[in-house]
Amino acid sequence: MPGEQTPEAEQAPTIGFRDGSSDVREQSLGERVMGSLLDRAHLIPPRLVGPLVAQELAAIGCRRVAIHLQDVEQQSLRPLRGEGLEAEVLPTDESAAGRAFATDRLVEVEDGDGVRLHLPMLDGSDRVGVLSFTLDRLNEHDRRLAQRLAGLVADLVVTKSAYTDTFTRVRTTKPMSLAAHLQWNTLPPLSMTTPEVELAGILEPAYEVGGDCFDFAYDEHVLHLAVFDAMGHGLEAATMSTVVVAAYRHGRHADADLGRLCRDMDEVMATAFPGRFATAHLGRLDTTTGVLSYINAGHPAALLVRDARVIEELPGPTTRPLGLGEGEPDVRTVQLEPGDRVLFFTDGVVEERFDDGEQFGEERLRELIEQTTAEQLKVAETVRRLSHALMAARRGRTTDDASLLVVEWKQPPHDDELSPSIPEATPTG
Repeated sequence: MPGEQTPEAEQAPTIGFRDGSSDVREQSLGERVMGSLLDRAHLIPPRLVGPLVAQELAAIGCRRVAIHLQDVEQQSLRPLRGEGLEAEVLPTDESAAGRAFATDRLVEVEDGDGVRLHLPMLDGSDRVGVLSFTLDRLNEHDRRLAQRLAGLVADLVVTKSAYTDTFTRVRTTKPMSLAAHLQWNTLPPLSMTTPEVELAGILEPAYEVGGDCFDFAYDEHVLHLAVFDAMGHGLEAATMSTVVVAAYRHGRHADADLGRLCRDMDEVMATAFPGRFATAHLGRLDTTTGVLSYINAGHPAALLVRDARVIEELPGPTTRPLGLGEGEPDVRTVQLEPGDRVLFFTDGVVEERFDDGEQFGEERLRELIEQTTAEQLKVAETVRRLSHALMAARRGRTTDDASLLVVEWKQPPHDDELSPSIPEATPTG
């Protein structure tokens, strides 16, 4: 009879996720679990997001469910806690989950008589954390569904974060200064990845930063980017930086060109904070041609990296800092090649001094850039490792804010080549 299940169907072989033995059955299972998550997560309070995910995954055969978020300093993965969730803190650099986070790839590990999956939770391309669970066994349909589940969990965390402090508390390990809190709330996502361009930034010291900031936006085929360093330290510098970012976004939304943006922000600074200033690097990358236009208003020169080597500083004299501007801003251009990376940084990165008075210097920065770039990691992971390498090389000294922003032009856009793909797994013993 129509709708009646045959004995053969009842005895159909199963794979890792319960009920999944074919494309049709996998799709039905996927629709059921993802639909249930979406339906129930719509109104569920943030504190129950983790337990809801654990409950739904357990219902389809998953064991040892864990949801980890990256900490503010990007050194460890911090667990969401709640019923049905494992709650172990994991090091980013020395764990299978950390490997999934660092590579943006599924990592599979033998787990007793099953297989443990560690899946990067990506919101768009921003790295949120890692979803982990164990299955008895799995195939390509399980991997596809697992990846979609990880993306959905990432979206739930990011969406709920807009009106809760639950996930922020998970990601912070010690008290944060008011200035740093203001700066972090001003930031866009720390990274962005598309087929044609990648970008990532970081601030340090994470819990005490005040004055350094960056921003970006990708509109049509133009990547807008900016790095700022407001004069001074603490809350006053953070306030100035926040105003500068607001002025930048205001002008950017109005589609002002780089020269107009710089003049308008200079006027805002001079009016709101007379006698004070902020340095800036403003840029626009045309992703169809690879032409980067930029204004350097008092920053150290950005570095162009090609084939894992720093080949030059971005040429051109600097414009006066925002708030002290005189005359027309100097707009320069440079032609990038596919695979080129550009590192923008603030003076706190290179001007730190050791106990003997020796300055850290740009030469050391160049060496570390080349070391981390040679590993051919994605931009976000390169920036994370570069930041930690800089901190170690400076022997933990951070008397001034330091910020990094790296952009890579990969290829011209190919809007007609949109196609789904299944991420490959990285198996481990």
